[in-house]
Formats: sequence, structure tokens, C-alpha cells
Amino acid sequence: MSAARKPHSLKSTLLAVRLKARIAREGPIPVADYMEACLADQDAGYYPSRQPIGADGDFITAPEVSQIFGELLGLWAVAVWQSMGEPKPVIVAELGPGRGTLMADALRAWRSVPRFLESVQVAMVETSPLLREVQQTALHGAEAPILWCDQLADVPIGASIVIANEFVDALPVRQLVWRDGAWRERCVSIDPRGGFAFCEGRPVPDENLKHAAHTLSVPDGSILEIRPAGNTLISGLAARAREAPLAALILDYGHEETACGDTLQTVSRHRFVDPLQAPGDVDLTAHVDFAALKDSTIAHGLAAYGPIPQGEFLLKLGLEARREALCKTATPEQQQDIVSGANRLTDPSAMGLLFKAFAMTRAGLAPLPPFGEI
Repeated sequence: MSAARKPHSLKSTLLAVRLKARIAREGPIPVADYMEACLADQDAGYYPSRQPIGADGDFITAPEVSQIFGELLGLWAVAVWQSMGEPKPVIVAELGPGRGTLMADALRAWRSVPRFLESVQVAMVETSPLLREVQQTALHGAEAPILWCDQLADVPIGASIVIANEFVDALPVRQLVWRDGAWRERCVSIDPRGGFAFCEGRPVPDENLKHAAHTLSVPDGSILEIRPAGNTLISGLAARAREAPLAALILDYGHEETACGDTLQTVSRHRFVDPLQAPGDVDLTAHVDFAALKDSTIAHGLAAYGPIPQGEFLLKLGLEARREALCKTATPEQQQDIVSGANRLTDPSAMGLLFKAFAMTRAGLAPLPPFGEI
């Protein structure tokens, strides 16, 4: 799909002006800094100032595709809690919880396990005031206590189950370009016409990165993406695991093995657009390097599971049985929606293969379902 241009809003224009002033003052800025500003700027960033999810937004996530997704993840959390010895209380924390749909579906599933519902406390880790309002509406009347936190570090310490669905892909990535025997930071500058343009900065003095070039046998001009914020996330989870039992599940799109390639992509109204157009008005993400996440997980002393394709993960959790149960009491039109939604989650040509499930636990805990069955 070719990238299209998107009209600039006033907020986008103001953010562009500030970014250009910064570039004029400091020189070209790394792609990671540009991505951070576009997504998280408190005045004009994409997430603080917009409600992006759903048919009327820019993209649709798995919980919006089918209620089965959130229900299965809710029951997965129950199974993990049981394997922990049923601690009370237990915290289920969701990172970047979107419109609250996943948690609403999980809470409904928890009604079938009263002991868990009596033990659970929910933490919604969300920085966007707009999305918090949407989540509060979705979870109004919930049968478990819910608190909202700005970051993972604000979640109370205790036995924890952390869920991050399509969260890591929005963490900023550095892009490095292999040029003349060295990795150079890929940056954003201003072109002669006054627009944004990619450029290459100075060599990055990192021997480990230089070794990566030879390991991957990359040609000149290759782009390598690294995500320091991913390592920071794992470090934060490891810190919690040192204090209390912890399990975490990451579901996102990406690749199992580290490889070169430019995966930076921008979506607006369900279409790809130019990543340097309309900063702050569009969703800006990059594929998750699950091999790097796994290496970081192990390096921080956590047990790692997966990644496995999302389709395989959901099928092993019982997606087909849940789909059939829902269809039994549904109208023909509802049945069609139930089946198409379930298929989209598991079909290799849709979300079943590109999306992966990766999990981790505090060392010494029982293997996580369904990874322990592999």
C-alpha cells in the first residue's frame, strides 16, 4: 500500500513548528526522538490528544475485533493466578489499555471464577486523559477495584499479572544505517523546501553494534532498529519480580529473529501515510523484535516463554470452543460476526501469524499456559 498524505491539523502544525525549531537549534534529531515527540508530546502528541482506536479511529486492535480475545486473556490470567498459588490480592495490570475493551471482556469472564474476582485488583496504566475517560466509561460498575496509573512503576507492588497488547510497537525505536563500515544514527532533518526528511548522522561508537553488522551480513544502506524502551520495560518488570511473584504477557506484531529492515509505519483512518507528514496526527509504530525482548528478559533473570504466533496461542487457550459457545445463542447475523472476528484473530494472512505472544515470569514459577504445553 503506498503512503498517502494527510492534511495537517492545527496541533500538528504547531508540533511541526516546534520540532523544526529544535532541529534548527540542535541539528538533525534521531528517529526515536521524533517518534517520541509525535506520540507522547503532552500538548499535541498522538496519544495524549486523540482517541485513535476503533472503526471511526485510525486502527483496530484485537479486543475490538472479537470479545473472545479479552475473555481468553482474562481466563489465562486466572490460570496463571492458580499456578502462583492463588495469592490474595493479585494485581492484573494492563499497559496501554486502549478503550478498556480487553479489560471489560476479561472482567465478564472472571464472573465464572468468583474466587479470582474476589482477589483481583485491576491497574490500568494509561497516560492519555482522553483514553482514561473512555476506559472509565467502559469499566463503569466493574465488580473489581480499578485504579489508573501513569506508568508501571506507579502500580502497587504485589503478586502481579501484566498484559501488554499492542503496546511495545508504539515505544520509540532507534534506526541505525550501516554505511561505509559503521552504524550511523538515522535522523530527521529539514529538507530545502522546509519539510521533514530522513538523513544519516555520525557513526555510533558501539562495538556490539558493529559486531551485529557482521553477524547479520548486512549490505551498505541496511537499517537496524533497536528499542531501548523495550529493555527499560523489561527492567521494570524484573524489578517488580524481585519483590513479588510476577507473570507478564506481551502480544504484538513483529519478527521472531533480529533482522535488518525499515518497519517504521504510520497509519491514519486505516491507511498507511507518510511517517514524516502530520506529526502528532497519525499513529507511528515499528515492528517488535521479539528476539531482542527475549534476550533482555533472560539477561534480567526472568524466565522467557515464546514467542509463538498469536493464532496458535489463542487456539491453545480454547478459541474454537468459545466461538462455538457464543454461536449457539447468537442470531445468524451475530454468528457471522463472531466467526469472522475469530478467524481474523487466528488466520495466518490476518493477525494469526504476524502477531506473536511472548511471556515471562519470575524465576521459579510454574511454566505459563499454553507455553508449557509446547
